[in-house]
Amino acid sequence: MKQQYEFSIALRYLRARSRNGFISFISLVSMVGIGIAVAVLSVVLSVVNGFEYELQQRLLGIISHAAVTGIDAPLEDWEGLRETVLERPDVLEVAPFIEGEGLVVFGDTPAGVEVRGIHPILESRVSQLATMMRAGSISDLEAGSYNIVVGSSLATELEFDVGDTLVLITAQGQVTPAGIMPRMRSFEVVGIFEAGMYEFDRALVFTNLTDASRLFRTDDKPTGLRLVVDDVYRARRISEEVAIGLGGGFFIEDWMRQHDNFFRSIQITKSIMFVIFSMVIAVAVFNIVSTLAMVVHDKRRDIAILQSFGASAYSIVAIFVMQGALIGVIGTGIGLALGALISSQLTAIVALLEVSFGIDLLAGDVYLISDLPTQIRYIEVAKIGLLATCLAVLATLYPAISASRQPPAEALRYE
Repeated sequence: MKQQYEFSIALRYLRARSRNGFISFISLVSMVGIGIAVAVLSVVLSVVNGFEYELQQRLLGIISHAAVTGIDAPLEDWEGLRETVLERPDVLEVAPFIEGEGLVVFGDTPAGVEVRGIHPILESRVSQLATMMRAGSISDLEAGSYNIVVGSSLATELEFDVGDTLVLITAQGQVTPAGIMPRMRSFEVVGIFEAGMYEFDRALVFTNLTDASRLFRTDDKPTGLRLVVDDVYRARRISEEVAIGLGGGFFIEDWMRQHDNFFRSIQITKSIMFVIFSMVIAVAVFNIVSTLAMVVHDKRRDIAILQSFGASAYSIVAIFVMQGALIGVIGTGIGLALGALISSQLTAIVALLEVSFGIDLLAGDVYLISDLPTQIRYIEVAKIGLLATCLAVLATLYPAISASRQPPAEALRYE
């Protein structure tokens, strides 16, 4: 019963109106302030999480989990190496590739690109390129056809479409009577893909493995093998073991090493955002101190009467701690609900703003992706709720302790 009456009084003080209603208004402001701060932190973290997840998925959809590349020469007997690597239970798929730098020219406009020669059938097992095709199909990349698949941003920049012919120039020269000339070849555009990342849509083109071998003079041999592993976060370790198992002499890379700066900057940004908006929550929680201070002053007579009936200092402290905790819990609950609602609809909200005002809030060439993904991680939501609640409880201690130390005789003297 003792704990029940303390909670009952705290709840009554929270709902009751003071003589001028100002204290109730301040309590409401405290709840709203905490709720807004919690909602903002939830939305910001969900956007950062969504960006990190979307970036990871799009990267893995186009670059594969890991790669093993020959250091000084193309791979001999890549089919045998592929079968050997596939014997590992942690390697799910393997596909050959050839990579090189080139320059594509359409009309009078050149553009630097990364050329990747692929085996169309095996490539569909290690990447999501086949599902990213906006026009055409990677199955059209037949050996000896000199066909090419390009990104949507490159097609838009150079203003060509499927069926047009591009000239692909490589940096590797060939000796002619006129001197050393760059190697070049005409390719027909048979497909356009859209990965949703400007880095790939603008600067990556695909052709058949055989055609790329002839272009880069690798004697029908790939320069490396791309791997799909069962655990993307162990890709580096698995690729190292694969290279050792093949006898060494390979250069290894994985998706995290290739784009380490991206993910490291995301984690740093996320940590900074959490600290900054946690301080915003702390500032909002300070309203609880002023609210309870006014409640204590307004309820001096009630406190004195409770003390006269034998209420202990602990009970008085508990009453005001519970009142402040209720303000914090209600405000936090409102903030988490509001944050979840905004996060779930944020992509649509941004799209609506872009259409309404005719602006591009997320330029693909600046932010790597052209939309605003969100991802709600419930562990982080729980951490935000726990942080806000703990700060709210801490904010109640000073006014609650000061209330318990008031002499009852002094408070009742003029009543």
